[in-house]
Amino acid sequence: MAGTDPAPVTLVLGDEELMAERAVSGVVAAARSADPAAEVHDLLGGKVGVGELTQLTSPSLFGDRSVVVIRSAQDLAKEVIAEIVAYAKQPSDDTVLVLAHPGGVKGKALVDGVKKAGAKVVTVDKVTKAGERLDFIKGEFKRAGRSIAGDAAQALLEAVGNDLRELAAACSQLAFDTEDKTISAAAVARYHKGRAEVTGFNVADSAVEGRLADALEQLRWALGTGVAPVLLVSALAGGLRSLAKVGSAPRNLRGGQLASHVGMPPWKVDRVKRQLNGWGPEGLSRAIQAVASADEQVKGGGADPAYALEHTVQVIVACRTGR
Repeated sequence: MAGTDPAPVTLVLGDEELMAERAVSGVVAAARSADPAAEVHDLLGGKVGVGELTQLTSPSLFGDRSVVVIRSAQDLAKEVIAEIVAYAKQPSDDTVLVLAHPGGVKGKALVDGVKKAGAKVVTVDKVTKAGERLDFIKGEFKRAGRSIAGDAAQALLEAVGNDLRELAAACSQLAFDTEDKTISAAAVARYHKGRAEVTGFNVADSAVEGRLADALEQLRWALGTGVAPVLLVSALAGGLRSLAKVGSAPRNLRGGQLASHVGMPPWKVDRVKRQLNGWGPEGLSRAIQAVASADEQVKGGGADPAYALEHTVQVIVACRTGR
């Protein structure tokens, strides 16, 4: 949607969270493309007070544009819903309003009201069929300027499972680390051989969250089933880089603004923010240095890549807790 002037009011309707988040981000990106100086206000429905929308959408003396995003709109109070519906009938020329509602009975007055007022509706249907998930995988690689063979897409779905977030993360990692224009089944197998749930991402998540026993168990399973040590190092490095990006971001950024700043989808930012608990700048720096050393060892600088990886996981966990 970037590059086009968005509708004054957009309702993103549906409970497929990843796709809803992307739809919201698309409207915000389009608004920022039309006016890079536009200020983004990212709000949660349950915390929006009466009169707040009126304040945020009031014309600026300087003619500045703004974007107001209200997530979990089903939690809006009745008085606020009435205010939003009235606004949708005569929206401001200087504001783009985006409402995200999962559907269902709760908050239905908002859905019906803004629809009747003429809001643009973007429906995100739940992905429930295997064929739809395969199409999603193919679409992810197309977004990255790549393609994936049919058997490779099937193998990836079988290895990762049905969760769209996990599938999106796996597609992103494959696209980043694989040079071939078309992703093959062999490339998928290199990343996901063995137990489906054991991947470099699992090892990295457990390590940065301080779960040493889980991280070591997952690491040994991954190595035992043929996952290349260099891929595990890459996953550890990626996890730490994500912590560094989010941890060093300006503290005044919230929601979509923070996600845009660090170049991650909102759901990933939320997970990384939770993982930051227990981390400090010095510990993070030491952990990154440890992974850099492991990278050298698994690429020929050391005699035992498995030992190097286990030691690195232990160092990461120790750096998190400050020991």
